[in-house]
Amino acid sequence: MSELVVSLPSAELRRAVGEVSGVDIVDWEMQGDAPRERFDIVVPPYMYGVAPLRHLSCVDVRLIQWQSIGIDGVTDALPVDAPFANAVTVHETSTAELALTLTLAAQRGIPQFVRDAATGEWRNDRQPSLADRRVLLVGYGGVSQAIEARLSGFEVSITRVARSARRAQNLAGDTVEVHGIDALPARLAEAEVVIVAVPLTDDTRGLFDASMFAAMPDGALLVNVARGPVVDTDALVAELQSGRLRAALDVTDPEPLPAGHPLWSCDNALISPHVGGASTAMVPRMARLIRRQIAHLQAGETPENLVLGSWDA
Repeated sequence: MSELVVSLPSAELRRAVGEVSGVDIVDWEMQGDAPRERFDIVVPPYMYGVAPLRHLSCVDVRLIQWQSIGIDGVTDALPVDAPFANAVTVHETSTAELALTLTLAAQRGIPQFVRDAATGEWRNDRQPSLADRRVLLVGYGGVSQAIEARLSGFEVSITRVARSARRAQNLAGDTVEVHGIDALPARLAEAEVVIVAVPLTDDTRGLFDASMFAAMPDGALLVNVARGPVVDTDALVAELQSGRLRAALDVTDPEPLPAGHPLWSCDNALISPHVGGASTAMVPRMARLIRRQIAHLQAGETPENLVLGSWDA
C-alpha cells in the first residue's frame, strides 16, 4: 500500500493527530501555493472561512476535510470537483454547551449582574427560570439533539421543528415528534425560549423575520447558535429596542459585529463572538476524526461525513 499524503494547517492539530503509520503528514496553512501536487486528504484551516480553498485549484486531492459542520459558501468557493467532508462529531458538544450557557445566563439575569458589579449596585430582582419553560428547538440535527440532551435535567417542555415533519430518535434513545417548518409560526406562539440551530441555506436565510418575531410571545428569548443571516438583524433590533423580546446570540449578521452597531446597545441582548465550537474539546475531536478518515482510506472504505461530491475508492 502506498503512503497517504495528508496536509494539516497547524502545529497544534499536527501534535494532536500524532504520527500515523503509512502517512506522510505535510504542514500547509493554505496561505500560499501547495507544497505538493497531490494529497489524499487536505484539512483547511478553521478560522479563515472559504478563502483558503482557492489554493486547491492546481492540486489533485482525494478528500477535503472541513473543520466546521456548516458548509455555507463552500460550493461557490471550491475550485475543484473533489469529495468534501464536514466536521460532524467535532462541534456538537461545545456548541450545545454554549447554547445552554447563553440560555441560562439570559434567563437568570447574568448580564445585568455583570453590569451592576461594575457600578457596585446590589439589585436582587426576580429573574425568569429555565425550569418550567416551553423550549422550541428550531432544527433537529446533531447540535439540537446535543442541546436537547443537556436540557433534559432542567425540567423544561421541549418542542422540535425542522425542515420536514418526522418521528426521530433523540440521544437518549426516545422516539420524539419533529414538526415540519410549516408549523413554525404556530410553535413560536407557544414558546418562551427559542433555540435556533439550523444550517444556513437558501431556505433558512432570513427565516426569522419580522413576521416570525411577531408570532413570539412578549418576553420570549431567542438563542441563535446557527448562522447570523438566519435572522433578519434589523427586525430583531426593532423587537429588542421595543423591549418586547430578548436575545442571546453567538452569531450575528454582519459578523464580526462592528463597534457602534445597535445590537451592542441593547441591554436585552447577550452576544458572544461566534465561539460555539471554539473550546478545548475541538482539536482532540478533530484529530480523532482525521485519524478515522485516514483509517477509512487505508482500508479502502468510504470516508465519513461526505456532503459534496461522490467517493470512488
